[in-house]
Amino acid sequence: MAESCRTCFDGSQRVSEAVSQWGNEAMPAPLTSSVIKDRARACGFDLCGIARAERHPRLSRLAEWIDRGYAGDMGYLADSLEERLDPRRVLPTARSVISLACVYNIDAPRSTDAVTPDRAAIARYAWGDDYHDVLRTRMRRLLQWMADEAGSGFEAFSCVDSGPMQERVFAEQAGLGWIGKNSCLINPQLGSWLFLAEILTNAELEADEPGVDQCGTCTRCLDACPTGAIVGPGEVDATRCLSYLTIESRAAVDESMRSSIGGRVFGCDICQDVCPWNRRAAESDDAAWQARSGLLFPRLIDLCRMTDDAWRALIRGSAMRRAGLRRIRRSLAYAAAHLPDDERREALAVLSGHESAGDADVADAIAWGGKT
Repeated sequence: MAESCRTCFDGSQRVSEAVSQWGNEAMPAPLTSSVIKDRARACGFDLCGIARAERHPRLSRLAEWIDRGYAGDMGYLADSLEERLDPRRVLPTARSVISLACVYNIDAPRSTDAVTPDRAAIARYAWGDDYHDVLRTRMRRLLQWMADEAGSGFEAFSCVDSGPMQERVFAEQAGLGWIGKNSCLINPQLGSWLFLAEILTNAELEADEPGVDQCGTCTRCLDACPTGAIVGPGEVDATRCLSYLTIESRAAVDESMRSSIGGRVFGCDICQDVCPWNRRAAESDDAAWQARSGLLFPRLIDLCRMTDDAWRALIRGSAMRRAGLRRIRRSLAYAAAHLPDDERREALAVLSGHESAGDADVADAIAWGGKT
């Protein structure tokens, strides 16, 4: 599954972001939870907590969620299910999970306030640099320090988002917050605009108390979801979620849900925008998360006019690369249907002139936008 290396922490296997091994001896004692947390802050993380590397009961919910068909095209979740249910399937010697978080919220309007028919919304997490790259770099520094401090016998596996670990479950177990009804991790002081990362290690570390659910009777996220994707507290049907539909879905979006996309052309923040815990959410001045010019509620028509080269330049080093230009233009066509007639015709016409219009799903979206 994972690639071992002695001098670096960025393995290239599909389910591995980083693995390090220093021999087969038992883990020595120098590392402690408190010094790791101090070093994590020095490496650029806002939160750090420790959980046991165990098969926590909440992990099993993933299998039930997949069985209900809520994963859609994300077959990689089922492919790596055994690892996602038990961290020791990832690193057999694992004793502790170090959960890390960075606040990515910046001083900018919420999408629920800023989106109008002529404006596009891009998920807040994608405004700045690709968090995968940023967090990997910061974790690499932390891992190198841990390896130097621990010496012979140290083993670790780290991942950011794409690794076979249930990040939110371990973050909750590590006391960073609780998994809210919108399925996001919510920290009572910082809110839910958090990037998460984990380090599995054979170090025996003092664990933190798990987070405690503080959503209470609030249902604002469930009530606000435009497609009813939040089917129950903490349970999201990804196949109805606008983030999935605009980023992950390989096929054309079902016609019954196309109108719900509105101006949200990459991801969706509605369930976080309406969360009361985000009323006073922490804001970051980290340069990595500041919005790139052209991504902060841009005019929809301007995005439709952009050439392939302009798009590639804009999203270079951005999380938007995951969707790719074809899916972005597909979502732009769905969104253009909500423009006034003159702008809609222009938007669809310029979209038709791009090479990606030859893709069947993009062509279908453009045709649908013209008929709506």
